[in-house]
Amino acid sequence: MKGRWVTQALLLLAMVLPSMAMAMAQPSWAEQVDARLEPVWAERLEARLALLEAGYAGEIGVHVRELGSGARLGWRDDEYWYLASLVKLPVAIELMARVEAGEISLQDRLTLQRSDYVDGAGSTNWASPGSALPLRQLLESMMIVSDNTASDMLIRHLGLESVNYRARHLSPGGGLGPITTLVDVRRHAYANLHPSAFTLGGMDFIELRKRQSDAARLTWLRQRLGLTPQQLQVPSIDQAFQLYYATDLNAGRLDAFADMLEALAEGRALGMQATAELLAIMARTTSGERRLKAGLGRDIRLAHKTGTQHRRGCDAGIATHGYGDDARRVVIVACVRGELDLARNEQILAAVGRAIREAGAFEY
Repeated sequence: MKGRWVTQALLLLAMVLPSMAMAMAQPSWAEQVDARLEPVWAERLEARLALLEAGYAGEIGVHVRELGSGARLGWRDDEYWYLASLVKLPVAIELMARVEAGEISLQDRLTLQRSDYVDGAGSTNWASPGSALPLRQLLESMMIVSDNTASDMLIRHLGLESVNYRARHLSPGGGLGPITTLVDVRRHAYANLHPSAFTLGGMDFIELRKRQSDAARLTWLRQRLGLTPQQLQVPSIDQAFQLYYATDLNAGRLDAFADMLEALAEGRALGMQATAELLAIMARTTSGERRLKAGLGRDIRLAHKTGTQHRRGCDAGIATHGYGDDARRVVIVACVRGELDLARNEQILAAVGRAIREAGAFEY
């Protein structure tokens, strides 16, 4: 297994080496931003996005950027969007930077504490308290299946302040709000119902997740916190989340998040080996098979991270068409908001991927 992973990493390293060398000869980040180049396919993509949004119950946000030229197109990309699990990318970059500096090794182990458990996907929740889990396993679970418990274990180990510093450093133009732990996402959201929600732990949210409807979850919360209906500050979980989304917590502009992806792609976030390792992991992401990847097509490789929350969905990464010096690489950040149905949100994100391809973003 390790040999296969190393082979994949080396192959990806071979792909990024030419582009890293090219990046050194490119204008600085500030010069590229000042240029604000508009790609030749911008008008076609704008027309497709307008049609998509017209037939969608919510809103669409998209940022597409050609690596190398810096040409970009934004659709609502200068607005603040809740990024959901996209915030796990700076956690991964901070971890790999520590590995690169020799401070830690991916073979090091963290002890799973009862306070680490968070609801969501991934196998970490099936491990017993006291289990010693390798950093590599936690990293891969966080990025590939978006494991929240693995994420919070890594954040605990790295320090939330360091993760936020890394995110700000990689988005020099600003536009990213504070990142919190995944369990605190839930606390902040449900605290809009009642401040006592801040006393809830990860195991409480796992129990809450077992309830099949918002009405059942609201009833469970009231009983758990000892509240009457009259004590609730808002009448529904939906309204509680809408208030949470109005903050800047775990939110940001899509163009700012694209800055981070561009820095990773061009070798400015990490060295060459660490870049290749992280991109190889992101290329194995399985949580977004029905999103951008479904629309881009099989001949376009996508190293990406997804994010999902109540009425929210995101997919963001580096899309590559071709190989070696002829490879064309494009940063894509796409989010949707407003629609409750997850399947519909994923259909729209797939349609965004298809629109980007059909508009000509990967043509020379």
